[in-house]
Amino acid sequence: MPASAFALALAAAFIHALWNLLIARARDPEAATAVALIVAVVAFAPITPFLWRVESAAWPYIAGTSAFHLLYFGLLAAAYRRAELSVVYPIARGVAPVLILVVGVAALGVATSAGQAAGVLLVGAGVLLVRGLKGHADRVGVLLGLGTAVTIAGYTLIDNQGVEHANPIAYLELTTAFAGLVYAAGVFAAKGAPALRREVNAHTVVAGLAMFGAYALVLAALQLAAAAPVAAVREASIVIATAGAALFLKERFGPARMVGAVLVVLGIALLGL
Repeated sequence: MPASAFALALAAAFIHALWNLLIARARDPEAATAVALIVAVVAFAPITPFLWRVESAAWPYIAGTSAFHLLYFGLLAAAYRRAELSVVYPIARGVAPVLILVVGVAALGVATSAGQAAGVLLVGAGVLLVRGLKGHADRVGVLLGLGTAVTIAGYTLIDNQGVEHANPIAYLELTTAFAGLVYAAGVFAAKGAPALRREVNAHTVVAGLAMFGAYALVLAALQLAAAAPVAAVREASIVIATAGAALFLKERFGPARMVGAVLVVLGIALLGL
């Protein structure tokens, strides 16, 4: 994995953890997600025409990834309403790279090395240990986290190919617009305008900018490296988000999470070599 791709994916991990913490702390995660998505679309629309490069071959990928992103935001926001960030986030982000590796090798014929495979599996095992599936884990929260992992794996595999046919910013603006506006319209229909207005604040604005920025970095990394290592490196966000949950959301932090964090670091080190 090139050092440039590694750096982009790691930067994305920090920004991704930030916006998830902001959404998880919101009184209404669904409405906050809708507002953040609208902010992302509006904020980056002015620069998109100057970076426009969307080949005809990109449109099927844009359609496919938009569907996965719509499911992703819906499942993630619902999960944060039902369960703690430390239940949902490690499962969603930890299972995804393992799914990507399995699909890439078994179905797509992507070549992989023993070290890369070990790194992905260490990251996956580490993030699951950070939370674990026992104790006070909410069953619905766990299921929503697993569903979110499937959507992450889906859009990452699609985007690994789709971004080859478009500028990353233009590609992401189209994807965010399609998925975000449909999601926001659904929240508006279900909860009304007052619910959305209550979540218009500095936190959701920052979350929206971070949503776009984090995945723009991921798309740039996917132009330089395969999906499995990019997805795995960005899972360093689990360590950042777990620490943030303990500090700012007052969630539990025990020895299992410390061991999991070490495994994540080891996995990232293997992927970075």
